Amino acid sequence: MRIIGGYGRGRRLKFPKGGATRPTGDRVKQTVFDILAPRIAGCRFLDVFAGAGGIGLEALSRGAARVVLVDNNRAAVEAIQANLEALKANGQAQVFRQDARVALAAMADSGVRFDVVYVDPPYDSGLYEELLEQIGATRLLEDDGLVIAEHFHKRALPETIGSLVRARTVRIGDHTLTFYRPSEAES
Repeated sequence: MRIIGGYGRGRRLKFPKGGATRPTGDRVKQTVFDILAPRIAGCRFLDVFAGAGGIGLEALSRGAARVVLVDNNRAAVEAIQANLEALKANGQAQVFRQDARVALAAMADSGVRFDVVYVDPPYDSGLYEELLEQIGATRLLEDDGLVIAEHFHKRALPETIGSLVRARTVRIGDHTLTFYRPSEAES
């Protein structure tokens, strides 16, 4: 696992041992950031189920102003912190070792908002709809923001969920990226 673009390009990332986290592959990562290229510079980026932080750290490397990484696995959070140190990006990122639902609620209560939210729970979890609903209901997302859900290609996510509307779906091998925007009624 490595950073594939920006100032950290080529830097290898530490990854927690064991099978508790699944890294996002380079092909998926490249697709995400090709799509996000016009909006990544200066954005506020939330990486939920961050694992070793590959997506959030990629956003930092490519110019995101602020990145928040959330994972409840201790080894994953330790890997994220080591990777932030290696990138010399500690001041631009916050790391929370917390259940995603609790972290989202706490951030919403504090009034924090994001331009991009990346959601990548375990593929076999039932968390996708619950998290997407929570993101839309809590106003964590800026009015022109974007939520990206990475999931297994055989799992279909709904066209609309709460105040979010599917804007785009991209399949990369066995993975699918589903992009959501706030519905016009909410923005």
